[in-house]
Amino acid sequence: MEKILIIDDDVEACETIESLISRLSYACDMAHNIADGKKYLEQNNYDVVFLDVGLPDGSGLDMLPEVMQLDDAPEVIILTGKGDVDGAELAIKGGVWDYLLKPSSVREITLTLNRALKYRAEKETGSHKEELQFASVIGSSQGIAASLKLTRKAASSDASVLITGETGTGKELFARTIHENSRRTKKKFVVVDCASLPVSLVESTLFGHVKGAFTGAQKDAVGLVKTADGGTLFLDEIGEMPLSLQKVFLRVLQEHRFRPVGGSHEETSNFRLVAATNRDLDAMVDEGKFRSDLLFRIKTMHIRLPALRHRLSDIKPLLQSRMKYLCEQYGLESKKLGEDLLTTLNGYRWPGNVRELFNILERAMVDAGDEQTLYSVHLPRDLRIQVARTQIEKMTGREILADESGVTITEGVRKIGQKIFEDIFDSELPPLKEFKATVEKIYLSELIRQCKGEITEILDKSSLSRSHFYALLKKYGLNM
Repeated sequence: MEKILIIDDDVEACETIESLISRLSYACDMAHNIADGKKYLEQNNYDVVFLDVGLPDGSGLDMLPEVMQLDDAPEVIILTGKGDVDGAELAIKGGVWDYLLKPSSVREITLTLNRALKYRAEKETGSHKEELQFASVIGSSQGIAASLKLTRKAASSDASVLITGETGTGKELFARTIHENSRRTKKKFVVVDCASLPVSLVESTLFGHVKGAFTGAQKDAVGLVKTADGGTLFLDEIGEMPLSLQKVFLRVLQEHRFRPVGGSHEETSNFRLVAATNRDLDAMVDEGKFRSDLLFRIKTMHIRLPALRHRLSDIKPLLQSRMKYLCEQYGLESKKLGEDLLTTLNGYRWPGNVRELFNILERAMVDAGDEQTLYSVHLPRDLRIQVARTQIEKMTGREILADESGVTITEGVRKIGQKIFEDIFDSELPPLKEFKATVEKIYLSELIRQCKGEITEILDKSSLSRSHFYALLKKYGLNM
């Protein structure tokens, strides 16, 4: 039996919808706030959720991502009495089935509910019988789960896909994942790096050439577009493609026909296009740097990959997976991750995203040598400096400056009794206990690094007793 959940603080509206659902012979539960709604969702599986926007303990739109990330996510119908256009846009982007303005007629509610249930039944009937292979994509955060949901849909179709995200977020990995789970998996996955295409040979590289077409063309050559026949053509950094080539490629994408350089006959290629970029193509269209007609063709489906700083919960599983790979590759014994290392990594901004994380991990493993656990002390010094600087800036509300040599962590640490506390009453302060603990932890971490873990030197520099030093290590979860 279909099961429906109503989350709405309007008791009368709840009872009206509940009465309608009962007449349709469906099961129904009601909640009047977000907290109770979450309890119902934890305990039961629902086919459809009616979700009000304005609830006593928050906005239903804030709850929406959690609902959509459930294993067997229900179809969501948003309810509101405000007619909020922006809210409707956010709800639709969040993947809801429909958006109803209260009060809605019984007929309108019935039609919307029945359509949602029909869609759900058809979706389950037409779902893949084989489990798709997404093991290469690591992470379970909301952002990555949303990307994987679209990736599943992309893999089951032949539509063009545009993957966007910052450098190092894994755009090629997702493109390969789409290919490997598609019906084209037995054919080739051909990568074209648009940023490195040689200007003088760009058409030859893509479309091939015949013997004698130009100086140096000593024999016929097959281009990358033909090589991708039956498979997937991946245009990496498509935002770097010259305007002159964009016009040529648009026709190839529309007709899947092209003429090799110097050739007299056209050839065909049945490729599936997946493109990727870290640039804002819409802005480039406005600036006249990218063709709008090409953009429409390449983003039939659009997958946005989240930056690593927006999916910090995935750092640990990413590290564990990569560390296992590196240990197998280099014949090393497996290592563990220290808590202080994860704390430091979670405080970093990750401009290079997952690619930078993997590089940092490899450096840390090399630095650790035969040691069995990776600690913060094994991380590059410049990373730890940036994390320390950010922590102190948050505490003091002051900009922290490194000296010209870059040796000291921050001006605040170097002159902690002078600079950090200048104009202290003009800054919003954390509780004293929290402030002292943070500074103490930063000091101890840097002390261990500078002394390379040598206990005699540590005790000499800090003037701490051995017992006091070990007590502080235990207090802050630090390790030697």
